[in-house]
Amino acid sequence: MKTYDYVKTKREDVQEIPEKWIGLVRGMLKAYSRFNIGVYKVSKGRLMNTFPGSDCPICIVTTTGAKSGLKREVPLLHLPYQDKKLMIASQGGMDVAPAWYYNVRKHPEIDFLVKGVKKTYIARQVSDEEKAMLWPHLCSLYPDVDEYQARTDRNIPVFMCELKGN
Repeated sequence: MKTYDYVKTKREDVQEIPEKWIGLVRGMLKAYSRFNIGVYKVSKGRLMNTFPGSDCPICIVTTTGAKSGLKREVPLLHLPYQDKKLMIASQGGMDVAPAWYYNVRKHPEIDFLVKGVKKTYIARQVSDEEKAMLWPHLCSLYPDVDEYQARTDRNIPVFMCELKGN
């Protein structure tokens, strides 16, 4: 069992996702995400603009498929940091990274759609030291991320995204 000094939640305090439910959970997330993206885009971010069950705002991130080269959209937590954006490839603390993680690793130029405004950013995965430094900020924006990291042995990747041309 892997632990990280900056994670305050203990593994024994986190409810595991039963293995038999992983496929169902991923399928439901995919279907909900498609619906969320459609409503968010049509309403220019006025509807379905927070993460379910929280008041944390979301944005739509457009990536380029690592294998297909096709544009892919995904609703993610909107995590501003100074004049940058952060992304967490948590997938709720599942033991596998979300598909968008591989897209961003291969094609780091991404678009963020926030409240109807689209801007292009360049993403880079932060080091473990940077992640530890950013962790309190991430938890202040979305406290459940601490539980997600406690749930898995996977070192959940964090990306720092800078506005293209800066």
